[in-house]
Amino acid sequence: MARCLQLLSGAQTGADRTALDWAIFRDIPHGGWCPKGRKAEDGVIPPQYQLTETPSATYLQRTEWNVRDSDGTVIFTIAAKLAGGSKRTADFAKKHGKPLLHVSYAGSYECPGERLAAFVREQNIKKLNVAGSRGSKEPKVASFVKEALEEAFYPKAEAMVAQDS
Repeated sequence: MARCLQLLSGAQTGADRTALDWAIFRDIPHGGWCPKGRKAEDGVIPPQYQLTETPSATYLQRTEWNVRDSDGTVIFTIAAKLAGGSKRTADFAKKHGKPLLHVSYAGSYECPGERLAAFVREQNIKKLNVAGSRGSKEPKVASFVKEALEEAFYPKAEAMVAQDS
């Protein structure tokens, strides 16, 4: 299994929060930066997410610090084109010279999970930053993220072997 040692995210609704929920469910270490006051579009980020607050309440500082402190970033979107915070995440990856993978539901002809597993393996990523669309902008992004993470790190063939043991 291509498994990262830690999953980082900022806990915004949508892609970020889904990735953290998935990490908690799978008992994968997680962390990352969140804005001062644990701010997200739905209110205060709950305490079960093991995040550190940035000195600033702005989303941009959190976004940049999660990119900076990771070995690589995956951005999940439904639309094929990056916009808003997802585009800024890509800009920060370029600024910091960090590997970046954009996985889009609309633009994906390959299995997203296989692309993510290959990215983590080829870039030797131990701390994976997961970013992407907010839940309010692309409500379907949560299920897309969960399916891709599951395919990347817990492929069906591996699950079947585990059931047979």
